[in-house]
Amino acid sequence: MERFRRVCALAIGVLVLGLPTLWAQKPKSKGEIEAIQAVQAAKTPDEQIKAIENVLTKYADTEFKNVLIEMAMQIEEQKGDFAQTVFYAERLLDADPKSAAALVTLASETARHTREFDLDKEEKLTKVDKWAKAAIDVAPSAPKPNANIPDAQWDSAKKDMQAQAYVAMGMAASLRKKYDDSIADYKQALAVGSVQDPANWVRLGQSCLDANKLDEASDAFDKALSASNASPQVKSIAQAKKDETAKRKAGAKPPGGSNF
Repeated sequence: MERFRRVCALAIGVLVLGLPTLWAQKPKSKGEIEAIQAVQAAKTPDEQIKAIENVLTKYADTEFKNVLIEMAMQIEEQKGDFAQTVFYAERLLDADPKSAAALVTLASETARHTREFDLDKEEKLTKVDKWAKAAIDVAPSAPKPNANIPDAQWDSAKKDMQAQAYVAMGMAASLRKKYDDSIADYKQALAVGSVQDPANWVRLGQSCLDANKLDEASDAFDKALSASNASPQVKSIAQAKKDETAKRKAGAKPPGGSNF
């Protein structure tokens, strides 16, 4: 998903830097151009959101509506504001029912914020599966935000959206304690992504651990530990989980599982 965010940032960056000829959409007035440029000039995430809302309010018919709503969704996601992320994702989906970005964001964020004992857990997870499957279906044909993005870069972004959708389904399956399903989903995420996310090796390892597939769990944690793109946090978790797996193999009583 991070690769997709970078691509979308490039898209909006091209616009505000004054290259609208690369877009199918066109600003309708000098005022609209200035309002859009104010989004780039904003110093903080909250100022960016305010600037985006200014465009959407003053220029309700702007052809950049979907791009700006998607940008707001990503800003709120990076801020960790679940409610506002969902607000903008739903708003984007209303504007574009085939928005892969909106679908995968709704699936991912809902899965991440669902807990085992939520009274509406199954209702949430049903939505996760629905959104994730829809994202997987529409991502391959998702249009470029603008023509300046290289084909290879956009193809990678679409693959990463599909991978993130599989991760969301894997999380849902884990919450249902359907570990074989979650294992299959995480393996698919690793297979389709343009770059293997080390965090997905940890997720896969946890599902294998929960399913008592200890050799597979150990192998997955090793993959996370050896990944050159793994963050220190991911490596720390992978090492702790590898140690836990070793204790399980030695017959120690396992502690509770986790999801992240």
